[in-house]
Amino acid sequence: MSDVATASKLIRQPPRLMRTPPLLTMRGIDRSYGEVVALSDVDATVYPGEVLGIVGESGSGKSTLLRLMNLEDTPQAGEYHLALSDHDDINLFGLDRFQRRMLRARRIGIVYQNPHLGLLMDHTSSGNVAERLLIAGTRNFATLRAKAKEALQASEFPTERMDALPMELSGGMQQRVQLAKAIALEPALLLLDEPTTGLDVSVQALVLDTLKRLQRERRITMVLVSHDLGVIRTMADRVMVMRNGLVVEQGLADQIFQDPQHPYTQQLVHAKL
Repeated sequence: MSDVATASKLIRQPPRLMRTPPLLTMRGIDRSYGEVVALSDVDATVYPGEVLGIVGESGSGKSTLLRLMNLEDTPQAGEYHLALSDHDDINLFGLDRFQRRMLRARRIGIVYQNPHLGLLMDHTSSGNVAERLLIAGTRNFATLRAKAKEALQASEFPTERMDALPMELSGGMQQRVQLAKAIALEPALLLLDEPTTGLDVSVQALVLDTLKRLQRERRITMVLVSHDLGVIRTMADRVMVMRNGLVVEQGLADQIFQDPQHPYTQQLVHAKL
């Protein structure tokens, strides 16, 4: 049986964790690059305060989907809605370049796998956070520095090093600067693209502990992309499994890990075990 046929039998409506409307809704997303189909008729829903984990092997489409959530790209088809008072009922893919930049700066945060994509390496760590605040309209120097310090503290970055350049920091510290930059304006949505890949196991654990604390204390809505099922199991309330641009299975994290239904999900889970 093909992935498409199997997925149509196995995918159920994702269980609702709360009696609230979704914060994020994507419907019918198609994205191709020439002859390569990255996403095919993908739907995604994320509720306020939950962590959605997206897992799949390289080339499954998970990072492409995250880039679309961050409005870095536009699909050939589909709609994207965020339940924000100033953007209700707007298909965000219809926003122009400036509107997208402002929405990303004020309401969406992202932490990339590669810190070079999220940080200016020739700016100080506090300057990187301040750059996001500047885009959103903050101009007073004292306010910029105070808010940058507050965000760095929240990400458990040692503030005595806030004037260090990212290139002078370890990979784990660079990820903390990215995280501080992402949460500086208390975004409605935090996107995490393989945030622990390439870090030592002990550093991975520290980063995940920080993310869990922030999610618990601030109830930040998160979408976490990872090929590491251990990371997904640690963080996610709900899991979406992707393969070849399709969502083949989704459900509560416990259900996915304890009773996977799709053969590909079973393969992933058993390989991890």
